[in-house]
Amino acid sequence: MKTYFKIITVLMLALATLSSCKHGFVELNTDPNGTPNALPQQLLAPALVNTVSTNMLRNRNFNNELMQVTVDPGDGEGKVFRYDIKRTWADYTWNNWYTQLTNFKDIYNVASQPLTYSKTYMGISLICQSWVYAMLTDTYGDVPYSQSNMGKEGNFTPIFDQQKDIYLDIFKKLETADTLLIGAGNVSASSDPVYNGNAAKWRQFGNSLYLRLLMRLSGKAEISATCIAKIKEIVDTNPGAYPIMNSNADAAILRWTGVGALTSPFIGGVREQDFRAVGITEFFINNLSRWADPRLTPGNRFSIATYQGSFVGVPSGYSPGQILAIKSYFLSTTSATTLMNEPLMGNIMNYSELQFILAEAAAKGWIAGDARTYYNNGTLSGITLWVPAFNTPIETYLAAADISWSNTATLDQKMELIHAQKYYSMFGTDFEQWFEYRRTGHPVLPKGAGLVNNGIMPARLYYPVYVQSSNPDNYKAAVASQGADEISTQVWWQKP
Repeated sequence: MKTYFKIITVLMLALATLSSCKHGFVELNTDPNGTPNALPQQLLAPALVNTVSTNMLRNRNFNNELMQVTVDPGDGEGKVFRYDIKRTWADYTWNNWYTQLTNFKDIYNVASQPLTYSKTYMGISLICQSWVYAMLTDTYGDVPYSQSNMGKEGNFTPIFDQQKDIYLDIFKKLETADTLLIGAGNVSASSDPVYNGNAAKWRQFGNSLYLRLLMRLSGKAEISATCIAKIKEIVDTNPGAYPIMNSNADAAILRWTGVGALTSPFIGGVREQDFRAVGITEFFINNLSRWADPRLTPGNRFSIATYQGSFVGVPSGYSPGQILAIKSYFLSTTSATTLMNEPLMGNIMNYSELQFILAEAAAKGWIAGDARTYYNNGTLSGITLWVPAFNTPIETYLAAADISWSNTATLDQKMELIHAQKYYSMFGTDFEQWFEYRRTGHPVLPKGAGLVNNGIMPARLYYPVYVQSSNPDNYKAAVASQGADEISTQVWWQKP
């Protein structure tokens, strides 16, 4: 029995402590896509599909509960909408993200070899690695980075790099990716379910992702000036060297076609009755109703059921013991387009989010652009992504909704305007709503009496429990450096 345990432990660590025995261990550690003989064009699509699928499933049952999109009613333990986070929540994203990092790294390694050399696949790999590592460190804090995914090299106990060092190296990866993709040729369309092999669009996404991550660190005192200067360089002083998204057509979205592997993870992964068993919150639905937002119109693509003829939400964070009836909910039929098979739910980063990043930068005086224009563009593109036929002038829509930009508003009021709209532009997108709320405190969410964790939004997820036994020395070093392995411990960029 002791021998068996040692074997399992070694195998788990082979992919940077990827999985516990009861979470698909054999499948994770014999990943058919990550073989040494696979080519980049064989690895990219499965890695993208599996990463986005992981993000969608956890967005639905974790991010949406924390960020008052939905409420999974009940009085049992582990109700995320009350900030009651079980330690087992940590495993799923940790395991799957690190698994796909093996594939993304293999793409780079194979594409850098003489016989299979491809600057395009190398650049795409670095962008995808940056995207996944950013999600890991924003979720957990200090994580294995410089030594992760090195089981083939015999390193089964990777160190946990500090978040600052991870971010600085991510920035280097994105700079390298931008350089590699200058004039790079397109690759096989069938290998790339996001951009159909278009190298220029990958370059635009990489630099837009760069802006997202620079903004995330912009409030950290020791690095703020550097981040702000880089944002200005990308947007103002050297935009030709850093092309970014120009429209919804440039959005990084893995669009589900319903054919083969490009079938939404909600199909088969979530039962229809479970999909509609969570209520939409008052916060989420009341804003859309008050604004007369076209995404809420019956028959449009948010696919929300009415309750007694109206859109009615339920409160989040309510106290245990209350009887709560679900009212409006997301429709779940697969016989028509609902969120269960909606192509746009494979969102990685869209043009609307980018416009709100620029609106914030302009409102703070970091770039020369007009904050009102960026805000208006962000709101309009957020709507037209889902409702292409929307043709009301955006100023007319904003005035009727009483959410027009005002240059005389306070900075905090401007941030609330921007981030309320950004919240909806990031609908369905991994943990981005949660990350941005932790960074900014916007949009302001109502707090119910049933919240635990002192009513404070969780700042991170726990490390997987099995990491404590499989990599104890480096786990302890990480905790000593970062702080207690608790959801209340802030990650580096959250601290002043």
